[in-house]
Amino acid sequence: MSYHQLNQYARNNGRSGIQDYALIYIEDMLCGVPPTLPEHSIFRVRPQLCRVNNKAYEPEILVVGPYHYGNDKFKSMEEQKMRYMQQLLQRRKEESVDRYMPTLGELEQLVRNCYAETINLSQEKFLAMMFIDGCFIVELFRKYNMEKLRNKDGPLMEADWIRYCLQRDLLLLENQLPLFFLNKLYDLTKGPDEPHELIDIATTYFDFKLGDSGQCPTLHESKHLLHLMHTCWTSGLPNVPRLSGRAPPTKEKLMFMSSATELRESGVKLRAVRGRHMKDIRFENGKLEIPVLIVQDHTELQFRNLIAYEQHRQGGGISYFTDYVTLMDCLINSSKDVEVLRRAGIIKNYLGDDEVIAQMFNKMGDYVTLSNFYYSEIFKTVNAYCNKRRNVWMAKLRREYFHSPWAFLSVLAAIVLLLLAAAQTVFSILSYTK
Repeated sequence: MSYHQLNQYARNNGRSGIQDYALIYIEDMLCGVPPTLPEHSIFRVRPQLCRVNNKAYEPEILVVGPYHYGNDKFKSMEEQKMRYMQQLLQRRKEESVDRYMPTLGELEQLVRNCYAETINLSQEKFLAMMFIDGCFIVELFRKYNMEKLRNKDGPLMEADWIRYCLQRDLLLLENQLPLFFLNKLYDLTKGPDEPHELIDIATTYFDFKLGDSGQCPTLHESKHLLHLMHTCWTSGLPNVPRLSGRAPPTKEKLMFMSSATELRESGVKLRAVRGRHMKDIRFENGKLEIPVLIVQDHTELQFRNLIAYEQHRQGGGISYFTDYVTLMDCLINSSKDVEVLRRAGIIKNYLGDDEVIAQMFNKMGDYVTLSNFYYSEIFKTVNAYCNKRRNVWMAKLRREYFHSPWAFLSVLAAIVLLLLAAAQTVFSILSYTK
């Protein structure tokens, strides 16, 4: 409809031309809205989280997926990806990738829907990116698990720092490919002597620790490699029901627990436990039992990306890592608290400086929201214990008079002297009365 026709139509219906332009514009936008929103699983990290520590979310040597696509900084690794694809085709005696294109075309929209941001890559570039990046990841896992395939890799498999950086980059939230797509590529290129499932070689490559269930999650339980790590570490943990009749706790409503130093002064005994899940924390009879946490170079990066995933994911679920870091943030206010936890055996500090660990936990909770807090009952129980004056008095007595054998002997000697003085006074009174 022309501008003149719009104006004529508007006059006939008692409306202005501007109103009709707006009507058409709105109706066009409504036609473009999909009937249902796809379920995204790969997100951009929120800017607020990036402001605290941007490096924790950025790749060092390897880019996969569309979010960091085309960055010249990673050109050398792009050449390595092509070598891996070439080795795969040579091993399978294939001269072309023609046989894989129909499958890629069928999966393209499903893969695009996994990303929370619209991917503005042409179909040709997107399919090429999917195949090249996917082949590299699958081949990397294969070579790590099958020694006979490593002979042509050179430093990529032999240099520890490169292997560490690859593992680091493959577990970044923004650096993911959907796991169902990787599994499809693995099935299409799998040899007769290879493990049945991609998840088997992926968990071996990363050395993921399994949760209380002791079982590796299935393909349908994991969206991508970072989610696979999340699922492995939390499998078997009990769920926490919603607080009936009340809104989920938030940072403003939740009564936080005191620091490790303050808990100790209130009579709480901090105990390290081994062989238990990292998040299986218990409080009973004045003892707070916390599994041992090893803090090393990659600890903050893994925590931050797992927390970022929990903050973005759809469908709810318990935010195990967000809640664990919140608990540790409560226990740690300063390097003195880290020292208390370290001396109790709860923290193994491989970074060397207690202040670094204190700042790490104090900052990881910035701009993070809480819901259905996993440790809310522990917080309530610990706070109730600390609020009893008898426990505080007993703790003060132990701290001031029984903190060492010499202090105990001094108190014992003072008591003996007091008793002797009292006895002498009694005998003196008795002698005088006689």
